[in-house]
Amino acid sequence: MAKKKKAPEGSSGAPAWMATFSDLMNLLLCFFVLLFSMSNVDAEKFQQVIASLQSSFSILPAGGATIGDGQMVGSGISQLKELDVYFNEAMANNSNGEGEGDSDFAEEFEKAALTESEKMSEEIEEQLNSQGISELVTVDFNSSFVQLTLSGALLFDPGKAEIKTEAREVIKKIGQIIQKYNENIIEIEGHTDNVPMNTAKYPNNDVLSAYRALSVADYLREVSQVNNKYLKYSGRGEYNPIADNTTPEGRAKNRRVEIKIFNSFLSNN
Repeated sequence: MAKKKKAPEGSSGAPAWMATFSDLMNLLLCFFVLLFSMSNVDAEKFQQVIASLQSSFSILPAGGATIGDGQMVGSGISQLKELDVYFNEAMANNSNGEGEGDSDFAEEFEKAALTESEKMSEEIEEQLNSQGISELVTVDFNSSFVQLTLSGALLFDPGKAEIKTEAREVIKKIGQIIQKYNENIIEIEGHTDNVPMNTAKYPNNDVLSAYRALSVADYLREVSQVNNKYLKYSGRGEYNPIADNTTPEGRAKNRRVEIKIFNSFLSNN
């Protein structure tokens, strides 16, 4: 049997090409380390983007820390295939001037919310007309809510919080209209003028306005199917006037109840 040749002293036994390959890998490693050291990574913006993606797309659930590989078994969904596109676009938007990306998003958000409020306002006004009570209710809207304003004189006797008999039908019709929005927050606010109030039951305007708002809320619950989960009430007293309290006409305008139907953007469902 032929004897195996003894390897020359100092030889590791590895092929010569592996030494060249090892040197190449070391050079590549140094190259990427240099690239990374010269790059400018904004950690704060990176975390903001990650937080945004978490809330918007349910990416990186609790415990996750990286954007990476494979299926996200815990959440039962796949990662976005084009996640790098979303990340790069978000970073680019944030880098184009201070807050420019956030400003664009805020403008689009407000525009969409205002459009929804306007549509709700038109629907409600149409229903108020068909119910024959449009002259008794003032309708306004903004990017947060549609507001229905009713005169205090229509609803209550002076210094009282019990709804007038003739006003009950008006509130009932309003309830039948707004119960359509039973997944939206509905807030009822009572407002007064600045004439001091001091009785055994209503020691000040804050208490009176709160009782008036509660009276309307309770009656809406009684005569309609508004969702109690989203129905709120509050007394605002004299602190948010819409007219001059130095004139009888102004004080009459300030004595009012406002019903605010928030759009879906502000209802946080």
